[in-house]
Amino acid sequence: MDFLNNDASKEASCIWQVTRKNPYLTGEGVIIAVLDSGIDYFLPEFTDSDGATRLIGIWDQTAAPDERQGLMPPKGYREGVLYTREMIDEALALGRKDGQRRVPVIDLSGHGTAVAGVAAGTDIGVAQKADILVVKLGNPLPGSFPRTTQLMRGINYAVNLGVELNQPVVVNISFGNTYGDHMGNSLLERFIDNASEIGKTSVIIGSGNEGASRGHTAGKVQDSDGVELSVASYETSLSVQLWKNYQDVYDMTVVSPSGERVLLETGSLKTAETARRTLGQTELLCYFGEPLPYSASQEIYIDMIPAGDRSYIDEGIWRFEFKAVNIVTGEYRFYLPSYAVRNAGTGFFLPTPEMTITIPATSQRAVTVGAYDALTQSYADFSGRGYVYRYNDGIAAVTKPDLSAPGVDIAVPVPNGGYERVSGTSFAAPIVSGSAALMMEWGIVRGNDPFLFGQKLKAYLIKGARPIRGIPYRPDSKTGWGAFCLSGSLPL
Repeated sequence: MDFLNNDASKEASCIWQVTRKNPYLTGEGVIIAVLDSGIDYFLPEFTDSDGATRLIGIWDQTAAPDERQGLMPPKGYREGVLYTREMIDEALALGRKDGQRRVPVIDLSGHGTAVAGVAAGTDIGVAQKADILVVKLGNPLPGSFPRTTQLMRGINYAVNLGVELNQPVVVNISFGNTYGDHMGNSLLERFIDNASEIGKTSVIIGSGNEGASRGHTAGKVQDSDGVELSVASYETSLSVQLWKNYQDVYDMTVVSPSGERVLLETGSLKTAETARRTLGQTELLCYFGEPLPYSASQEIYIDMIPAGDRSYIDEGIWRFEFKAVNIVTGEYRFYLPSYAVRNAGTGFFLPTPEMTITIPATSQRAVTVGAYDALTQSYADFSGRGYVYRYNDGIAAVTKPDLSAPGVDIAVPVPNGGYERVSGTSFAAPIVSGSAALMMEWGIVRGNDPFLFGQKLKAYLIKGARPIRGIPYRPDSKTGWGAFCLSGSLPL
């Protein structure tokens, strides 16, 4: 029973106090939107006691519309197919084999099924009577996450549906990537900030699993002897991002494992430029960016691909050396792709674990959730770290992550039946998403606080957070304001 019910996680998150006791919250009347890889809607975790679906809809962005068969996207959108509650119930009545012909939604990775189960599963979930909306995000490019526009449309649909149905909405995003300056300035991050202000909405995002992946390093040009990067064997390609202040001017020399050198002269650039260089078996495709209307940072992007008929880039130690031209702050930040798309041995020699939170968890108005181990009451080292600005004894208002939730050995449902235990901030986030639905039920649906959403809900979550063992200060870059505690967050 402990395996099925995530007892340790719920106890650590103070959830039992408001679900098994007065006010007996269930999430009823609240929509939890899971934007992910789809769902196995046949599982009992997503049906009620009568066998009817708890899903109010599945928008499968990967499906092809067919107007003659009545398979169309949501009104106002062009891609995919919206399967309604009625269509899903028809599929359930037909059984799995025939039903999947009626609603052919398959969760190939199982990630979306797991996330939805943690947030709102009938047996193991937090909000066991919440309405579930699933957006199966469009097919990603090879080795990448879904495109930004697909995610934006999914968020837009979920938020607008909540307005249309006059229901509060919790949007759960349990994935991210490392591309960007991590300062909350990108189009996607600002889109999420704006979406958080529409209707009665809260957006919950996992902080990512890059904390111990060696994919980030940072420093100052004037203090640096250079940055060293270890590239493992059989790496078919690798991209390196350098983010810097635009007012800082310096050149950078790239040194290959064999000692070949190429100078990238960035000091004289006035507009964005590209360059192509070759070192050994590796071709460097270099982009020298300029500030954008929504970002003051400058990007230098280096794509490393095999040269000629080679299959792999040069393995060994690559080095990036700086030559100052005109330095003001000299601060720089390097990022590699996610650990999931590079070989285990590829990473920086002196990594910086701070600022490893993934995008879009850097959105300021989202609730960003890190992970800790509920059994040991300690920080989970894979959890993406953010940033905290401290000035002497004071702390600035901006901090990420906002708080942490259990993210180690979480029980999740598996497509086609059964359960398994998994770890990651992907599964810490839906614990908070389900709990946010409980808070919205108490506040909005039951009329105790009609404004309990958005930044007010975030403030309540932060207020209820508790210290985590081994973390002397709050907030900190690992766990934010501490361990999430639902009963402490509700003003009962």
